[in-house]
Parts: sequence; C-alpha cells; structure tokens
Amino acid sequence: MTVSLKNLWKNEYVQTAVVICLIVLVIFGFWYGSQVILNTPFPALAVVSGSMCIPYGNQCDGGFHPFARTLHIGDLIIVQGVNPLELNTDYPDSDIIVFKKPGNPDDLIVHRIAAVDEINGTLYFRTKGDGNGNKWPNTPSPAEYDPWKTDDVDGVREDLVVGKVAMRIPWLGHVVLFMRNSIGLPVVIALIVILVIVEFIVPLLRGRKSREQQKEVQQQP
Repeated sequence: MTVSLKNLWKNEYVQTAVVICLIVLVIFGFWYGSQVILNTPFPALAVVSGSMCIPYGNQCDGGFHPFARTLHIGDLIIVQGVNPLELNTDYPDSDIIVFKKPGNPDDLIVHRIAAVDEINGTLYFRTKGDGNGNKWPNTPSPAEYDPWKTDDVDGVREDLVVGKVAMRIPWLGHVVLFMRNSIGLPVVIALIVILVIVEFIVPLLRGRKSREQQKEVQQQP
C-alpha cells in the first residue's frame, strides 16, 4: 500500500493536482479565517469609486498616493468588525466605516463618520465621502452629510455597520476590480484552461504518441 502511494506521488499529474488543491484550500481558508479573525463577513473590499478620494492634481489612484489617509480607486481595504459604541466619531479623525446602504442592504458603502446621534438608545451615524462637498479634513455642514435615512431618521442605524476600515493597501484592489470587469473573469478562466492544457493534456498526448511510436518500432522486422 505504501509503495503504491509513493509511486502515485511520483506521478507529475498527481503532484500538479495536489498543488492546485492546496492553493484553493489556502485561498478559501484565508478568506474564511479572515472573517473569523476580523469579526466581519467582509474582511477585504476593493474601492470602486472616488467618493473617498481627495484629488491631488486630479489623480484619484492609490498608485500616486500610497500613504494618503483617504481612500483611492484601486485600494484594497481591510475591514474589522467593531462594536458601534467603540467607533471614533471625532471628525476629521473619525473612523471610515463600511455599512449596508439603507433601503438596499445588498450594496456596501464606505464613508467616513461625520457625526452621530443617539435616539431611543440606538446610534445613527451621519456619514460623508471625503471627496464629496466640503473636502476632508474641513468640517462639513449638516447639509453636506449623506442623505441616508433609517426608520425615517437621518443617518445609518448601528446594526447596518459592517465594520471599520483598519488598513488600506494601494494598487492591490485593481486585481479585484479587474476580476469584476466584464473581460476580467473570462481572461482568468482562459488562463486556467490554458494551464490545465499545458500541464495535463499536452504531456498526456505526447506520452501516447511516444508509446505508439515505440510499438511501431517493435513491430518492424
């Protein structure tokens, strides 16, 4: 039994299949592990709009400003689940939060806390994009806050908050955005198909052709 397993492991196809399976396990393990560690179902997100960007020379790409305190298109943000009571609401140093859009919980919004109201023991966060209206860090007027309403109350109710932005990683979000692009996923699938063909199909065909040639040589008088 042991000898059979050793011989099986020496097979290049088996080794390649095992490596692919390990890569898949690591990716899924990292994702679900991050959800547990960071206490949020969305531990990492890509920034897709410029609402949180302070333009520098009309550029809103994290590649130009990797250490900016605001968010740029193409940033990958690490999100940490947090008790709403522990969020920093002291603008302009307040936390940037990720929350489900009131009225459309399937959409996630990433904006900074501009103010907070407590009504009947429930927190309602008034938010604003850093690049919208009066630019961060200038103090905005209430009229410049996001127009979200929850329960007919201005603001984002505390239970809609997914977490806060703990870190931004410039550039890396472009990979996620490429995957979401109409051409991105087909390209990745095509690359996987090519990899499978190169690693499995081509060697298999070469091996079959080689065996057929050997048979022909043996059959010759």
